[in-house]
Amino acid sequence: MLTVLGFAPFYFFPVPVITLAVLLGFCRNSQSSLRAAMLGFCFGMGLFSAGVTWLYVSLHDFGAMPTPIAVIALIVLCAYLSLFPAFSVWLLTKLSLNSPFIWAAVAAAAWMLAEWLRGYLFTGFPWLALGYSQAPFSPLVGYAPITGVYGISLIMVFSAALLALWVSNNSGKWRYGLPFILIWASGLGLQLVEWVKPTGEPVTVSLLQGNIAQDLKWREDHLENTMETYARLILESNSRLIVTPEISIPLFSDVVPPAYLTPLAEHARKNNGDVLIGLAERVANESDDYYNTMFSFGAAPKQRYRKHHLVPFGEFIPVKPVFGWIVQVLQIPLSDFSRGSLDQQPMELAGQRVAINICYEDVFGEEIIYQLPQATLLVNVSNDAWFGRSIGPQQHLQISQMRALETGRYMLRATNTGVTAIINERGKVLQTIEIFTTAALHGLAQGFTGATPYVLAGNFPVLGLAGLILCTGLLSAFRTARKTR
Repeated sequence: MLTVLGFAPFYFFPVPVITLAVLLGFCRNSQSSLRAAMLGFCFGMGLFSAGVTWLYVSLHDFGAMPTPIAVIALIVLCAYLSLFPAFSVWLLTKLSLNSPFIWAAVAAAAWMLAEWLRGYLFTGFPWLALGYSQAPFSPLVGYAPITGVYGISLIMVFSAALLALWVSNNSGKWRYGLPFILIWASGLGLQLVEWVKPTGEPVTVSLLQGNIAQDLKWREDHLENTMETYARLILESNSRLIVTPEISIPLFSDVVPPAYLTPLAEHARKNNGDVLIGLAERVANESDDYYNTMFSFGAAPKQRYRKHHLVPFGEFIPVKPVFGWIVQVLQIPLSDFSRGSLDQQPMELAGQRVAINICYEDVFGEEIIYQLPQATLLVNVSNDAWFGRSIGPQQHLQISQMRALETGRYMLRATNTGVTAIINERGKVLQTIEIFTTAALHGLAQGFTGATPYVLAGNFPVLGLAGLILCTGLLSAFRTARKTR
């Protein structure tokens, strides 16, 4: 549970390294692989039960799920997520590695691969991947443009294993302390590398936060107030790029009155720019598909981006014959969206090439880079009102900070209730506005060109490295087993 202190809003980045060192120290001295697995499972239950409590708000407060069912659902989810750290330390102990450095490397590889698998299976849930805890203040974020968040997780766990070895050995401590220092010092040095370069002049931006209460958002009697709020915020903004949150206007795009959109588009053209408006998009076909879509209006030709990575149970129901009943329990409107294509290109807006990602999509760095290096800016639009006044919105902000670090791009966040923010290419929050207020964040955003190593190669190099380390560990364990026969 203390590990959560490494994540936003606390940002105590050394804490997860220390708690991991404690866990790995216990596992190294564990009498059996089963005991180690139980330690890993308990570590996971502490981490996730403390770190994703905001899901209860989504399920109970806004999804109208009865309290007992919501609590059970949260416990089951945390138990599932805890299987991944349990498996990684079980494998580590099962191999019975004698070499301390091989043991430390295998610990890092097994943990990282388990995290990656957690972010991939069943559409993935990579929330609270350990690497996020280092953004944006830790020296280790210097590795982000090279390895991405999973690579930082690998480096973190290796550091934690070295720390555990340093504490547990009475002699030769320098053997573990020196590599630890070199790893962290190298991360600090890598922050001086200029992977990308600015292009053109900074563009003026306005990020709108309508602060529409989640329990009112879809009510017909509140629709007029919502539309008036965003129209006012748009017309009061003189920036070249104006961004509203996801589905800021809770209507299908084909029923929004032209008399509403026309003045907003004209205002954007007067600013020599564009406005992005979130709407549900309905497509007339045999399946009656509908999408979570961002539309552009203004000086540039009209463009759109359809959300690709949907939220399970919130935006689509996986395996409907098994889980279809959940729709009857959860009172979530539009819970069966269709997927947009993965190969959508950046929008040409306000003199920039803007890569859009909607809400949960920015949790998947390997998908964000599909629009790079063409894009000069990243924009995340979200509705974190589902999380209430919890730590969830702050954790989501930290995830966006990691995406900025990986890609070397500004990340602009326009959210319904917060955290609305301008994040620079170094992952630092330049400007933000108070959460749960109706306001517009006005500022400047610098476009960038070029590609970081992570943009060019994604997760493949670090996955390959982790696989190679595991193979080395398996070979070492095999040789040790042969000698003892």
